[in-house]
Amino acid sequence: MNRLQGKITAVQSSGHLSLVDIDVDGDSFTSIVVETAETAPYLAPGNAVLILFKETEVSLAKNLSGSISLRNRMHGVIRSIDQGALLSAVTLDFKGKPIVSVITTRSVERLALKPGDEVEGLVKANELTLMEPSHEL
Repeated sequence: MNRLQGKITAVQSSGHLSLVDIDVDGDSFTSIVVETAETAPYLAPGNAVLILFKETEVSLAKNLSGSISLRNRMHGVIRSIDQGALLSAVTLDFKGKPIVSVITTRSVERLALKPGDEVEGLVKANELTLMEPSHEL
């Protein structure tokens, strides 16, 4: 499981859903959660939060340009690639933190990925789970 620590900068709620913006070392992430500040008091600007997301939910882009709906973008450098017959684990360095993406080996080959390449890790807002730091795994 990938994990980053950040600070909540904004919460927008409607009904039982909230869009939560989080700052991670100057980069902005957004998570949509089925909670509000009333049901989860930790959802308040200024509070520290852990962001968790599965390796299989991280897509990779090389030479990404143009507009894209995904707001959760992690610019990084590939540290290593553990290439299997069907799937490969690509480890990025994102601001000194390892982020792992599990993608098909075909995609690794199609993108000609190799250690040292600059890439963007992309994760949809609904794939980010938030947790209070005091409840660490």
